[in-house]
Amino acid sequence: MTRKKSISDRLADWLPRLVMAPSLLVILVGVYLFIAWTGWISLSSSRMVPQYDFVGLEQYYRLWATPRWHTAVANLFIFSALFLVVTIGVGLVMAILLDQNIRAEGALRAVYLYPMALSFIVTGTAWKWILNPDLGIQKVVNGLGWESFVFNWITQPKFAIYTIVIAAVWQSSGFAMAIFLAGLRGIDNSVIKAAQIEGATLPRIYASIIVPMLRPAFLSVIVLLSYIAIKNFDLVLAMTNGGPGNATEVPSTFMFSATFRRNQMGVGAASAMMMLMTVAAIIIPYLYSELKEGRHGQ
Repeated sequence: MTRKKSISDRLADWLPRLVMAPSLLVILVGVYLFIAWTGWISLSSSRMVPQYDFVGLEQYYRLWATPRWHTAVANLFIFSALFLVVTIGVGLVMAILLDQNIRAEGALRAVYLYPMALSFIVTGTAWKWILNPDLGIQKVVNGLGWESFVFNWITQPKFAIYTIVIAAVWQSSGFAMAIFLAGLRGIDNSVIKAAQIEGATLPRIYASIIVPMLRPAFLSVIVLLSYIAIKNFDLVLAMTNGGPGNATEVPSTFMFSATFRRNQMGVGAASAMMMLMTVAAIIIPYLYSELKEGRHGQ
């Protein structure tokens, strides 16, 4: 005979759901409802104000017929490729160095992680000053006597996007380092000792054994950095505002400009949906692989 649950037992069962309900409601309304609304606006003829008619994929055709969007997409690929490669490389090297049980490891780890605590607006403003030919590196070096030194990338349309990469790498390398260091600390030291007994050098051990074992850390870093790269907005806005001209335009700044400056709300919504689909194309396979590994591990 089953005993009926008391009121306190029922409350204990429902309490976690009641606690989570407000957060779930906020997420449903503040995230998913507005995603659906943006998707509908991208299928309408909206310009200055929302329109709730249906014009199919017209806004997407207009989007891909805009040269400025092509520039934004090209810049996104350039920025993302360089940002991922350099950040992962720098983060991995810093993690390996800290894994050697060096002195003042805690202080160095804090120094490397400090940039990630700053907002992208602060980082962008600081690097805008540093790279300004009249205020930053070029002026300092010229003042030291090297008057022919020129470093004015931030004012050159062909090189301005690379200054965004420099600032983003500076801010995010510590984040990648922390993930890689956590992965390195999870590897059994007996693996390294066994390889050393076999006569392998430390660089060979890391290149052939340790780094391949960091596959989950690499996957996490790539997914998270890709997300940062795609939604990159604050950094570009603070450093170049999409300039010179539209040389550093990226999809996020294009979306903002189209929606709030050029009264093309439908085109802006279409660009936002393209960004969402790009993020989904990265996140969904990652989540699938994680869930699949979790089921196999049970």
